[in-house]
Amino acid sequence: MSETKPVLWNRNFVQCCISYFLMNFAFYMLMPTLPVYLVEELGISTSEVGMVLSSYTIGLLCVRPFSGYLVDCFSRKLLYLFAFTIFACLFAGYWFAMTVYTIMAVRFIQGGFMGLTSVSGNTITIDVIPSKRRGEGMGFYGLTINLAMSLAPLVAVGLYDRHGFFWIIGIALVIALVGIGSVGLIRYPKREKVPRPAFSLDRFILVKALPAALAYLLVAIPYGMLLSFVVLYGKEIEVPNPGYFFICMAIGVGTARLISGRLVDHGKIHVVSIVSLVSLAISFSVFATVHTSFVFFACALAIGIGFGVSVPAFQCLFVNVAPHHMRGTATSTYLTSFDFGMGIGMLSAGFIATRANLATAYEVGAVCCLLSLFVYIRLVKASYERNKLIP
Repeated sequence: MSETKPVLWNRNFVQCCISYFLMNFAFYMLMPTLPVYLVEELGISTSEVGMVLSSYTIGLLCVRPFSGYLVDCFSRKLLYLFAFTIFACLFAGYWFAMTVYTIMAVRFIQGGFMGLTSVSGNTITIDVIPSKRRGEGMGFYGLTINLAMSLAPLVAVGLYDRHGFFWIIGIALVIALVGIGSVGLIRYPKREKVPRPAFSLDRFILVKALPAALAYLLVAIPYGMLLSFVVLYGKEIEVPNPGYFFICMAIGVGTARLISGRLVDHGKIHVVSIVSLVSLAISFSVFATVHTSFVFFACALAIGIGFGVSVPAFQCLFVNVAPHHMRGTATSTYLTSFDFGMGIGMLSAGFIATRANLATAYEVGAVCCLLSLFVYIRLVKASYERNKLIP
């Protein structure tokens, strides 16, 4: 007699997905439009744009290592509500920030609170997902951020052309405020009090997951390049309506998520990860070298599939080697590695574009995917098998 599957789509999981989607949708509305606003309206150079975009990553990295410790020690839902509220209110700061340094300051502070918001939200979600459906659950949960990263820029580009940057800020603020309401609907039980862990390295970084963190950081570099500069790249190679890149990417992400989480739950975590990294390396190579509209949008679909497949697999590489009381640290390490890579990608793409062009930047991105594959095969696979815990 087959064992009944535990319920995945309960009230709490649905609200976790909605709140995380709204948080990321609001934030990623700025990714393609802020560079265009800075270049076309404020007259800022491409290299300075990279600095502005990466300032939020610096804020993230200042807070993320401590976020896991806070989430493991204090009320996860209260931290989520507090950080989400400050994160949302900071959108109003863009209305008053009119110079490079003031915009960098707003992004830096918002990045810090986004770091705490995402770690607490991810950890709560891991807690409400049945362990036997963790890969599938994190696949769908991860789909929310991938869809937000894909759909928000598409919506934002259309709004920017019609109404300008300040309208985008107002809409993002409203969306984020709705997200706070969604967090309030999560019924999260009080955890039993446990002794507060002492300050040590493994309370801020999940040491057992460092090989996976390196591989994930490397593959996040081209992702940062992509989100920040793909619209400018499309204009550079004369692709009409480059904003549609994001809807093609979203279709790829959604298609991949239908199967990737279940494959991970059935023990195919290494196959899923390796196939995704090979696919991404090929896709970025073609994207950088073949400059036609068809290839531009076909690569958007392929890249979406690659990242859509990789996210649930990589998240399980972190969570499955962490005991329950260190899930906040595991989530923090997972997100920090990706954000650090994205920040490097944003910053480096701006400098590479200044000295060469964006096509060269995406060629570098393809090399990063190959390096990630090498690290995975040589280090990550063996480390995971040695340290994984039974859920």
